[in-house]
Amino acid sequence: MDVRVGDTLEMKKPHPCGSKSFLVLRAGMDFRLRCTGCGREFLAPRVKIEKHIKKIVREDGDKDV
Repeated sequence: MDVRVGDTLEMKKPHPCGSKSFLVLRAGMDFRLRCTGCGREFLAPRVKIEKHIKKIVREDGDKDV
């Protein structure tokens, strides 16, 4: 899956704060994501995150699934 730094990921399940969107800060074997609702940052394995992605919103406005 083509996920880049600066993309916003809309996930299938919400963060405990209720927000479903996350900003990608780092992409590699792991993703560093920031919740757009509460601002919390966390590191998660790429495989786990890719399973839960519903939609990718690019910085330039393109949408991918």
